Amino acid sequence: MRLTPLVTAGLETVLNRVLYRDCSLKAARQRLAGQVLTLCLDELSHPLVLVFSKQQLDVLSDWQDSSECTLITQLKTLPKLRVRQKLTSLIRNGELQVEGDLQVVQRFSALIDLAELDPAEYLAPWIGDIAAQSVSQRAQRALRLLRCEVARRQDYLGQVLTEEWRVAPGALELAWFSEEVDAMERSLDALTARLAQLEAR
Repeated sequence: MRLTPLVTAGLETVLNRVLYRDCSLKAARQRLAGQVLTLCLDELSHPLVLVFSKQQLDVLSDWQDSSECTLITQLKTLPKLRVRQKLTSLIRNGELQVEGDLQVVQRFSALIDLAELDPAEYLAPWIGDIAAQSVSQRAQRALRLLRCEVARRQDYLGQVLTEEWRVAPGALELAWFSEEVDAMERSLDALTARLAQLEAR
């Protein structure tokens, strides 16, 4: 999949809104100023280049200059970068390959970890504070209910499987049953032989 200028511009707008609006993130942003981080995602045919400055973040799909760090991973791994403590395990597991300065990834991870993702804050300019807060609360409530429902279904499925396992005989029980059937067949054969002897008299 090739990233169009529209996609990179949209991504740039979102990242700038999340990472560059909050004054409390200024120190974390300054540590990245002047750095270039290239993201090579398996799902994309072209790399995604993040160029950090003091004022903003530029997202490019075409970059000719060198980059301080290149990150090779998959889209599904990107959300895990929010937890700085997971970086080492992600690299060790092979989910993340880092070429170049590891500190750039660590600083980027720290920045997105510090960023507060409150949907109401981003909806407020378009629909107003009260409506944004209401939508955000309802979305969070729906998400909690969905998580509870998924957990409940998993628990139910686990109980059903456990009950099935209790009903189904184990390997030892099958072996014992087989031996009992063989013993019963031998007894039946012996009884049949006796009856035949009695009838012969």
